[in-house]
Amino acid sequence: MVNRAYDYQYETSPRKIRPDYNDKPKKQVKKKKSTALKKKPSPKPADKKKNLKRNKKMEEFVFRIKVSTLLLVSFSMLFIIIYRNSKINESFAKIQKLKSQVTELQKENDQLEISIQNSINTNNIEKAAKEMLGMQKLSSKQIISITLPKRDYVEPTVEEVILEENSGFINNIINKIKGLF
Repeated sequence: MVNRAYDYQYETSPRKIRPDYNDKPKKQVKKKKSTALKKKPSPKPADKKKNLKRNKKMEEFVFRIKVSTLLLVSFSMLFIIIYRNSKINESFAKIQKLKSQVTELQKENDQLEISIQNSINTNNIEKAAKEMLGMQKLSSKQIISITLPKRDYVEPTVEEVILEENSGFINNIINKIKGLF
């Protein structure tokens, strides 16, 4: 133990080598024994050993429970992480599958668009009509010309445009009264 007499003292005076006081031992006060309190019998050494064994067993039991709960929690967290990663992998595989289907459909659409453009060509239409349907071009004998008079058979319709003026409240009432007579 450190001797306090030689420690630095926070004052304006220099450090003291010897203390100014003498340590006197304190007087011990004797307690009176009360007759009302009964003393408990001191435990036997065999009981102490049993209590120590019980305490050790209890501590071991608590330690095992703590370790098992810690292991259970850690395994459950690992299981959750693995499950989440598997779900992510499944969704990624679905996305890749859908992307491949989209590219296949785009290729098919491009091919159909090209085939439509080729079929729209008048030479191809004429060729298909001759080969598949057995059609032929008209000869001059099959053409009949019709002459129509220059008169127009369509009659134009005449529409009347009625413009209503925005009139005030009083003018509306007057117009309604005039409409009654």
